[in-house]
Amino acid sequence: MIAKVLKYILVLGLVVCCVLSFGVYRKIFQPNTNFTEDKVEVLIPTNTSSKMLMNILEPHIERSDDFLFVAARKKYFSNIKAGRFILQKGLNNNQIINVLRSQNNPIKITFNNLDYLEDFAAYMGNKLECDSLQIIEIFKSKAKINESELNYKQMMSMLIPNTYEFYWNTSAEQLWTKMSNEYLKFWTESRRNKAKILELSFAEIYTLASIVDKESLKREEQPTIAGVYLNRLKHGIKLQADPTVLYSIRETLNDRDTIIKRVLYKDLTIDSKYNTYRYKGIPPGPIGMPDVSAIDAVLNAEEHNYFYFVADIENPGYHDFSKTLKEHNRKSRKYSKWLNRNKIYR
Repeated sequence: MIAKVLKYILVLGLVVCCVLSFGVYRKIFQPNTNFTEDKVEVLIPTNTSSKMLMNILEPHIERSDDFLFVAARKKYFSNIKAGRFILQKGLNNNQIINVLRSQNNPIKITFNNLDYLEDFAAYMGNKLECDSLQIIEIFKSKAKINESELNYKQMMSMLIPNTYEFYWNTSAEQLWTKMSNEYLKFWTESRRNKAKILELSFAEIYTLASIVDKESLKREEQPTIAGVYLNRLKHGIKLQADPTVLYSIRETLNDRDTIIKRVLYKDLTIDSKYNTYRYKGIPPGPIGMPDVSAIDAVLNAEEHNYFYFVADIENPGYHDFSKTLKEHNRKSRKYSKWLNRNKIYR
């Protein structure tokens, strides 16, 4: 009789163990995703608590209690990693936790054609965890300005347009470091030597390139335009670049979205250090973010005797170059008549 009771208890114990084991197995290894897509993106901010994490995960998992059970046993909540994680459909709790622990996915970010440092900060603030204010504060900080050996108006020249990989949880400090390293990497020995020959600083070359870039998007023409500006600098002639006038107008109006299609004579007198019709030399900082092609156009500027150019009405997008002021004035009058004919007054 005792043997039968013991046998019954043993069998019952085995059944209970099997049931419990199956329950544990199910919690760990049964798929626990709750979305129809092949995968979802999960963003976990820095210093996320376990409660915050569950609020983030709950829309994507089917059984929260099972996840909590496995996470507790794997001690996941003691070290929650921030970042961008990709959860594949059909993952079990064990796999989900492994992903959240070690598979922070970088994102590719391309930036170019931004006119102001604030534009860069806003753009990156929408892509990364750090916000635009934090980015601006870092780039404006005295420590970073001193470290870069630039002044605030030149800080834009640290930004080399390209496609870069960032982790979503990149801080503003880390963003600065990344951009600083990329800046130094961009200025290869070859580019440094060319800058030395021109007797211009990296910031001055970037600023001149920003003007060239605004003048023409035609890469094949940019070295010719760069050559015009370098000729003017060598001879102590004002650059007289229309894009700097447009920049000065927007700065004066404090309206960066103003669209201006025609520069008027009255605009040439605007008292701004960026106005190259009024002040000699290169402006105090870039008037935009030039394409790399424009930077290289300055470094590899065409050698010629041109000092002037005007939009070529016969060849839209290109320019007509002149060696003398008399020749240039004749072409300018022709261009002005074309603007009037097409009712482009401002």
